[in-house]
Amino acid sequence: MRFRPTVCWAWIVVVAGGACERPAGPRPDQVMLLGDAVVEDTLAPPTEVATDSVLLTGHSGDVRNWPMYGGDYSQMRYSPLDEINVETVRRLRPSWIFQTGVAESFQSTPVVVGRDMYITTPMAEQMQSVIKLDAQTGRKRWARSFRQGTTIFCCGPNNRGVAVSGRRVFLATLDARLIALDADSGKVLWESSVGDPTKGYGNTSAPIAFHGKVYIGTSGGEWATRGFLKAFDEATGKLVWTWYTIPSPEDGGWWGPWTEKAPGSDSSLHRNIPQERTDSARFGDAWKRGGGPIWMPASVDPALGLLYVAIGNPNPDYSGVARPGDNRWTASICAIKAEEGTKAWCFQFMPHDVWDYDGTSPPFLFELEKDGRKIPAAGVFTKVGWLYVLDRRDGTLITRSDNYVRHLNLFHVPGKDTVLIAPGSAGGTNWSPGAFNPRVRLAFSANLDWPMATVSHDGKPCLEGAECIGSDIAIQPGALAPNWGNVSAVDPATGKIAWQQRTRVPLIGGVLTTAGNLVFAGQSDGSFDAWQAETGQHVWQFRTGAGCNAAPMTYRAGGKQFVVIACGGSFILRRSQIDSPSGDALIAFALP
Repeated sequence: MRFRPTVCWAWIVVVAGGACERPAGPRPDQVMLLGDAVVEDTLAPPTEVATDSVLLTGHSGDVRNWPMYGGDYSQMRYSPLDEINVETVRRLRPSWIFQTGVAESFQSTPVVVGRDMYITTPMAEQMQSVIKLDAQTGRKRWARSFRQGTTIFCCGPNNRGVAVSGRRVFLATLDARLIALDADSGKVLWESSVGDPTKGYGNTSAPIAFHGKVYIGTSGGEWATRGFLKAFDEATGKLVWTWYTIPSPEDGGWWGPWTEKAPGSDSSLHRNIPQERTDSARFGDAWKRGGGPIWMPASVDPALGLLYVAIGNPNPDYSGVARPGDNRWTASICAIKAEEGTKAWCFQFMPHDVWDYDGTSPPFLFELEKDGRKIPAAGVFTKVGWLYVLDRRDGTLITRSDNYVRHLNLFHVPGKDTVLIAPGSAGGTNWSPGAFNPRVRLAFSANLDWPMATVSHDGKPCLEGAECIGSDIAIQPGALAPNWGNVSAVDPATGKIAWQQRTRVPLIGGVLTTAGNLVFAGQSDGSFDAWQAETGQHVWQFRTGAGCNAAPMTYRAGGKQFVVIACGGSFILRRSQIDSPSGDALIAFALP
């Protein structure tokens, strides 16, 4: 997953234990220590325990909690709360605001258990923090900061949140560590290495905790790495198992059946398969550095014991010459057995991807009603602008939706010519999580509609641990074609677009839907908005002063419903000259 404007090389930041250029660090009045956590609220009530029951029930079963990144193991991002609805939303206003002091790409979604809220900050001046707040008042209880070592990243110094289990809080860092903190005090309990950050491994995702293990993938698809999902013992930090997104030849290899058309469609991928077969021996070890990151948290079906992950781009991104074959399991959705870390099934939606049309938005699990049947399904919004719906028991494709962003010269293979392609490498749907509302039977997504132009390509093999793109892609916002965003509602049973609302600039962040017949999403140019879930009518907006490029969430505390979003703008949009003002505010909205 990577955006490719003409300034893309300025985005790559490599820091070895020192400071790097950043917009703004912590304010002088907010002390960030490297040792013990800064405890500010010594009179706080006892920490709420994130028991297995709390996690299994999730937000949908107990609206006081939002105990993981997606609200529930399903990551459906649906709330049964309806105090805020189409009739009352016009009175919605900020109840409290917490400012982190880090005016950067603020993408954290709060995790809430009772009165306890946990957020993370992006990295600034090589520091990254976890902060515990009172979910009802926004009062800070403690903050714990970590100095980062070597950090190599394509798309901003981001972090999207924590996982919790028992009395532990889990953070994955930009320098590829998994850290467990004591929920009462912020004290470090253990720390484990996820990967080698000097070779391009790192983490922007929130982890997920399930049945005594903590699961985390890896970022780094723009470097010659081999992606994975890892499971750690939540009590000790010991590595339990590793599942590689790219199978070795002994495990079946990554070549696949040499697929000629995009799955679920009649669209040709314009591959030269005879040449690929000829080249397969010459590039026989390309799988060792073939990419396949997991950018976002896994979803979980506890009954089936399966983890569901969306897998990112092959490496190099835009040239398939040095990686012949389908490049399994990049650009795929896979179901992994949670206990032993083996593949149950995979569905590759973009074989031999040379457009960066990978899987970055997390799968959401829901019950699909189709042809009089109820099917346990998994949905994933993609950068090509199609929603795929699969039977989550075996990976059978049920629905491939109509495109919800422009398609122009789709699947034109990058070459020496300059050809405008839509969607561009940004998407479609980037990492932004989608949502499903069981009351209106629609799935929702916040999207980018941003064409790109190919300008060149090469066929050089990648060196292990090195940045490896394979092309130089120019995306000049507004110069070659206008760009914008949209919020889309898709019927997962039919694949038809139910409604769509265009936004002035591309959207990154994600959506929330509620029983109040609402869809919430932040806008990159500085607002938080709500639309009617059934019709798409725009019903509310609050100007935040900074881009809201995080996934919103909701919970009940003190007898009222809160809706919360982080607004700090987007590093990657700002570097692309797209309006996304920086900021540091976590804003909790409620009815007066």
